[in-house]
Formats: sequence, C-alpha cells, structure tokens
Amino acid sequence: MRRLALASVLLLTAACGSSATQTTAATGAYPVTVENCGATVTFDAEPERVVMLKSAAVPYLHDLGVMDRITAKAGQYPQAYYDAQTQAELDTIPLLTDKTDTSGHLQISQEIVIAQKPDLVLGQVDNLSRETLSAVDIPLIEEPALCETTQTKPTFDSVYEQMDLYGKVFDEPSEASAANADLKKRVQAATASTPSGRTAAVLYPTVGGGTTYAYGTLSMADPQLKAAGFTNVFGNVDERVFEVTREELLGRNPDVLILLYSDGDPQTVDQAITSLPGANQLNAVKNGNVLTQLFNFTEPPTPLSVTGLEMIRKRFG
Repeated sequence: MRRLALASVLLLTAACGSSATQTTAATGAYPVTVENCGATVTFDAEPERVVMLKSAAVPYLHDLGVMDRITAKAGQYPQAYYDAQTQAELDTIPLLTDKTDTSGHLQISQEIVIAQKPDLVLGQVDNLSRETLSAVDIPLIEEPALCETTQTKPTFDSVYEQMDLYGKVFDEPSEASAANADLKKRVQAATASTPSGRTAAVLYPTVGGGTTYAYGTLSMADPQLKAAGFTNVFGNVDERVFEVTREELLGRNPDVLILLYSDGDPQTVDQAITSLPGANQLNAVKNGNVLTQLFNFTEPPTPLSVTGLEMIRKRFG
C-alpha cells in the first residue's frame, strides 16, 4: 500500500515526453517511462492528481492502494462491479459527468478535464486524444485493448501486464506482484475441469432497436470464452468489436449468448436480442442460455475479467 512518508517527498508534477522537467523522487524510482498504445509516457514523479474517464482502471488502482490519487472521475461506475471498500473509495471522488451516448461512450468536453489540472488522465474519449492532452503536458494511459491501432490478441496475461504497468507508474511493484498472484490463482481455479463442445457469442445489443455488436479475437471476450470451455462463434473475426446482422447471428447459432451493457436495466438488454425476428430459433434462446452482464466483466482485460470468467463458469458450468 502507498506509504504516507513517500507521498510527502514526491513532487506533484508529471508530464510525458521531452517536455517534462527531469526530477527524481527520494526513492530513486522516478523518472519512470512506460509504453502505452505505441506512445512513450514519462512520469517525473508519482501521479497525485488523476482524472479517470473510464471505469476499467478502478480494480487495478484499488489493488495497488492508490485510489486516493484520483481527484475526479467521469462516466459510469455501476455498484455491481465493486466490493464495499472499493465503492466507499469511489464515493469520495467528485463526478464530473456520467453522460454517455447509446453506445456507452462518455460525453465530456476537453475543457472540463483540463480544468482539473491533472498530472495523469486514465482513459481516452472521442474528443480528448493523447495528442490534445500532450499539448498541455498531461500524460494519458489507455487500457491496451482499447488502443485504436491495436492488433494484439489479449489474454489473461494482458491483465497481469497492465497491473505491473500501473505498479510501475505508482511505484507499487510489490502490491502489483501480490495482486497478480491472487488473480492467477483465481484463473486457475476457474479453468479447472471446464466442459467442451459448446459454442458461444458475446454481443453488445443496442437497446430500443438498432445495431448489434459482436466481439472477435481482438477482444477479451475471446480468451474469456475459451477459458470457460466455449468456442467463440466469431473466433474467425480478427477484430475487437464489429456490427453483426440478425441473419449472421442466426447462421452461427451459438449455444450460449453473453450480452454486455454499460448501464440501465439488464432485462431490456436481454429483450433487445430475444425479441429479434427469428431469435427463438437460436439454440441459446431456445434453451434459456442467455447471460446479461456488465461490460467491464468482460471488456477490456482487467481484474474484473477474472470475475466475469467466474460468473460465466457459475452460470453455465
């Protein structure tokens, strides 16, 4: 966990690239340089004013004991993701906005974020790119699976690697190692004696009608399904997420459907698929093998993906 003595000697600045003033913390841990989404990000000191624009980082920062570094948050943080301690930590952080569009994308102006004077922003949104923040000396870290140009297929190792990255950024390598050891034990337990021969699909339906999205091999859905003993019916599509038609879904006819959503009533998410014309012909629908769960229990790779794996195994054996 973070030591108070250490916090008192860290300078309250962080920047990326050559624009940073090179300083070193008393422990000699800084400057720290990490690679993220093809960019080099350098920190002169431990981040102390973090603005979080996506919920994916929460389980990492909680396990590292650095949630008190988050000075503002934006987006959706459903209570179902968190234990009581994590929720209590989140409740103390001011919310800038929770407004999202129908696809779950955060709607926030860059001026609001920059006005917080952060020394780190977690999560990239449509109108607030790494380049925009870099122009005002604010570093950004995105979850690697959400990088725009990624062609790397995620695995559960992706979770452990990102934990190590955050451990390096916040100078908590021991906490990162301990957290990863626990996660590996849980994955091992969840993948013991998995059944085989069943197919599945992970979808993100649009509530109220519209596009249905499916997840391919560049998403965490694919290794999560494999770990649970399923074959992803979209496992031949080397994309993270893509539009899928009703006809294609019927043609692939998965035995199990896992429906992701960001907020709202899960029953309406279920109905967005089960009410489609011909949906009653799907094996998953006919046999009642449909699981609706919150987005971060699958995507992107985080400790919550391990929880999501456990939930899938519990539901489908």
